[in-house]
Amino acid sequence: MRTRINTFVAALFAFVLAGTVQAAADQSDPRLDSMFEILESDTLAPSEAGPLLGAIWRIWTETGDVRGDTLMRDGTNAMNSQDFDGAITIFTALTEHLPNVAEGWNKRATVYYLANRFEESIADVEKTLALEPRHFGALSGLGLIYMQLDETRAAVKAFEKALEINPYMPFVEIHLRQLREKLEEERI
Repeated sequence: MRTRINTFVAALFAFVLAGTVQAAADQSDPRLDSMFEILESDTLAPSEAGPLLGAIWRIWTETGDVRGDTLMRDGTNAMNSQDFDGAITIFTALTEHLPNVAEGWNKRATVYYLANRFEESIADVEKTLALEPRHFGALSGLGLIYMQLDETRAAVKAFEKALEINPYMPFVEIHLRQLREKLEEERI
């Protein structure tokens, strides 16, 4: 099993580096099923998981639509520059243009979170997860939102689900451990 996974990760990494990722991608891309199967197996070394996670994120962010890809890039640049109003406007245009692309909703959810607009962020996370239930990024983001809202049990549930899908998120493990300790202290 380990040899098959190592071979797959090496092939996947070469495939992505060669630039052969198909233009039309998103959460419906058929390659994701086998990637998630390997990811959920929890048998990869962290160094092996990195290329696999990178490939998943690339597929999620490639819309296969010139305008969609431009909006995704421009929105991400605005978000990274902390132009939250601009990023929200751009990601709103993306979700209106391509409403079935989960990553557009997830990106806007992230910006809403960064802007402390938690209820709007939760709504976009829910839309993301309706389109891509395996979206570990949205689930970990949901956990962060619930932490900010001091909803410990909801945060624990979101983080646990994220780790079921992607066991290679050490920051989620740290948050989860802290939240479980908090719940235990509340019981005492």
